[in-house]
Amino acid sequence: MYSLNVRDHFMIAHSFTGDTFGPAQRLHGATYVVDATFRRDELDAAGLVVDIGLASRRLKAILAELTYRNLDEEPVFAGKNTTTEFLARVIFDRLAQSARDGALGDGARGVTAICVTLHESHVAWGSYEGQV
Repeated sequence: MYSLNVRDHFMIAHSFTGDTFGPAQRLHGATYVVDATFRRDELDAAGLVVDIGLASRRLKAILAELTYRNLDEEPVFAGKNTTTEFLARVIFDRLAQSARDGALGDGARGVTAICVTLHESHVAWGSYEGQV
């Protein structure tokens, strides 16, 4: 299995519902370092997993839709706890759609899996990995 990783970051504000979250029930900020890892069994005709430039630009565009936002105010997240794990899935879904619809180039249609990891700090992170 081959893999290629691109990295970026984004900053958000949000709060959580439920006693499980203690003080995080209040509005707070988070800065995430995001790793997006693309996987495939065989390289494409150019010898790539995915075009690194296209993957970097697409990840940046997806994160731009989230950064500097209070996610509590975003209708798409109404009633959701936008946890690290939840946001990893949101980013995964958007990247997977980009691979399927050609936004990552024709070669990316051969990507079989993507793993999105959100690093909340140097000691805590969460991921979502799935098939494309």
